[in-house]
Amino acid sequence: MRFHFDSRKSQRLRANPSRGIGFEEAREIFDRPYYLDQSSDLPEQYRAIGWVGQRLYSLVFEMREDQEGECYHLVTLWKSTRNEEELYAENT
Repeated sequence: MRFHFDSRKSQRLRANPSRGIGFEEAREIFDRPYYLDQSSDLPEQYRAIGWVGQRLYSLVFEMREDQEGECYHLVTLWKSTRNEEELYAENT
């Protein structure tokens, strides 16, 4: 799967202590089992909860299409909350 994201936003996320990583690292979520749900209808966005290194993260993304086909457009991410950790544990 291809990924698309704003590199400037990725740098801001990495510099924010409550985030700690950028989109480049967050792609790792899709390499292991992850929990997926829909976070909003308009625009249609999804939340993936999964592991990056030794920490659980939550990532919001959209499915987009361009000339090359479908890609994941990464919107935002954060260290998963306790509720999200429990949701992940119950569903994976």
